Amino acid sequence: MSPTHNNNSNTPASLAKNKLLMDCYRHMQSNNLVLPTIPDVSFKIRRAINDDKSSVSSIARIVQIDPSITAKLIQIANSPLYRGRKKIESCPEALTRLGLKTAQDIITTVAMKSVFNAKSPLIRQKMTALWLHSSYIASISAVFAHKIPGFDPDRAMLAGLIHDIGIVPILTYADNHPDIMANPRDLIDTVRQLRADIGIQIIRQWDFPDDFEDVVINAENWFRHDKNPSNYADIVMISQLHSFIGKVGVKKIPKIDDLPAYKKLASHLNASDSINILDTAKDEIEHIWQMLA
Repeated sequence: MSPTHNNNSNTPASLAKNKLLMDCYRHMQSNNLVLPTIPDVSFKIRRAINDDKSSVSSIARIVQIDPSITAKLIQIANSPLYRGRKKIESCPEALTRLGLKTAQDIITTVAMKSVFNAKSPLIRQKMTALWLHSSYIASISAVFAHKIPGFDPDRAMLAGLIHDIGIVPILTYADNHPDIMANPRDLIDTVRQLRADIGIQIIRQWDFPDDFEDVVINAENWFRHDKNPSNYADIVMISQLHSFIGKVGVKKIPKIDDLPAYKKLASHLNASDSINILDTAKDEIEHIWQMLA
C-alpha cells in the first residue's frame, strides 16, 4: 500500500531478487498482466442507464437477476445514508430513491466482491483480508462524504473500495504461480512497488472516472500538499488513517488533524461540526460495512 507512484526501485537487481515482482512488472509493462473484469451486472446496469430508452422498471429487471445485489440495494436505500420517511421494500423503489447514477455506483461496489477471489487457501485468505479492508474504507468514506457538502456518499464508497484494486492482479498471479515466491516478503515488496501502476490500468480499463486514478496513487500519501480543491483521494486518505486508529503501530502514523487533506476538508464543515466527525459516526460506519462485507 505505497503512497508513491513510481518504479524507481524496479532496478534489475531488485527484480532479479524477486521473481514475483519481475514477472508482474514485465507483464504489466507489456499490458499482458491479467486484470479483473468489471462485474457483469455492473456492466449491464451501466449500459442500461446510458440507454435513453431505459426506464426504472427495465433497469430493475436487470438488477433483480441477482437477488443478493437486489437485497443489498434495498438495504442501502434504507440505511442512514439514504433513509427517507417510508421503508423501501422493492428494487424499483430503491432505484427511485437513490437515483440511477447513485444506484450504479452502489451496484458496482456490491458486485465487486466477486473480484476478490482465489483458489489457494493462502491467497484466498489474503483476498478476503483485502476485501474486508477495502470495504471498511469504503464504509468510512461513504459516511464521511455524507457529512461534507459537495461529495456523493456513493461515489466515495466506490472510491474507497477501489483504492487498493491494484493488489488484486498481483494476488491472482501469485495464486496461479504458487512456486514463484521465495519468501513472504516478495509479495509485500511487489504490492508496495506495483499496486498504484496496476491500479491505474484497471481504472482505465473499467472506464472509471479520471479522479479515481488520484485515489489509487494518493490513498496513503499523508502529507500531499497542493492547492487543488478537496477531492475523493482526500476522503479516502482520511478514511484510511481513521481505520488505523487503535491498531498496532498507530504511533507511527500522523494525527488526522495534522494532514493537509483534513484541513482542506474541514473548511467545508460548519463551526458547530465536531473535528472528530467520524468518531461520532461509528455505528453508522459499522452498519454500512456489515452490509458490504
